[in-house]
Amino acid sequence: MASLPPCPASLKQLQHYLKLASDYDKREPVVSYWARLYTLQTALGIDRKSPEARALLTGLMDYLETFKKDYKDNETVTNEVVAQALVENVAHKLFMFADGEDRAERFNKNIVKVFYTAGLLFDVCEVFGEVTEEITKQRKYAKWKATYIHNCLKNGETPIPGPMGGEDEGLGEDMGGAEGGEEGAVGGGSLGWSQPQPHPGLPSVPGDDGLPDVSSSSPTHQPPAPRAYPPPQDQPSAPAPSGAPTQLPPAATFRMPEASVSYRTFTIIMTLLGVSGGSVPLTPDMVTKAQKYCKFAVSALDYDDSQTAINNLQKALTLLSTGHDS
Repeated sequence: MASLPPCPASLKQLQHYLKLASDYDKREPVVSYWARLYTLQTALGIDRKSPEARALLTGLMDYLETFKKDYKDNETVTNEVVAQALVENVAHKLFMFADGEDRAERFNKNIVKVFYTAGLLFDVCEVFGEVTEEITKQRKYAKWKATYIHNCLKNGETPIPGPMGGEDEGLGEDMGGAEGGEEGAVGGGSLGWSQPQPHPGLPSVPGDDGLPDVSSSSPTHQPPAPRAYPPPQDQPSAPAPSGAPTQLPPAATFRMPEASVSYRTFTIIMTLLGVSGGSVPLTPDMVTKAQKYCKFAVSALDYDDSQTAINNLQKALTLLSTGHDS
């Protein structure tokens, strides 16, 4: 794909996901697509006004639109249920590979990279909606393990395989707030994995040479349901800390449940935001209403009812421009 504009300082915390997407461009392009859509949605909740951020957002939108046209017959792009199964499958396989290496006490930088990448991919799963409790647990554990093993290797210590203390039930206490940014009881350093900011002390997302091959054989591959790849018996069962976010920032409200409508609606909203210039602070309720108007407009166009589409788009534009619902 063509190079995207540089990631501005205001969106620096999303560089890890852009790097993840780049690493999967040849390995599994569909994973790259969803990683970039996740990045775009998250970026909208951080900075959509600065020229540098707008340049990146526009570049991401152009990429997503082109990719979706090129893969219009690929269900892992057009069907969110199938796509979710694919992304979860890749993340689960990485997690299980890293967990197996960890429990076999084969500690090295590669296992850190694999746990680290699995954690990022579990974040990407949020593009499909609220993640399951199982994914929440695996994401929390993967991020903690990546930080813990990284710190142990850095300090010349031997990591303890599996959950701390050998009991999954005690994992929540042993992790010391892995996703809440608190000082952990292991590794001698912060476990600050507050989403979407990976720990600054961890290495960059690895390239293909640092990950096991868990990709599908072709872009049209229909992945099995992720439940065919259950976590190990000792999978951590502690709930996420109360302060840990479990869903996307407000930008997630731009997502629609039906994939074929979702991205078209999303593109229209972004266009309207560009017209309005961001002069009115948008609340979640305003975005939801504008989103509904845009969805109605898209549905009207499906039936060649241009007047209804125009009326709904004008309502959305008025709402986003003035803050008042006409």
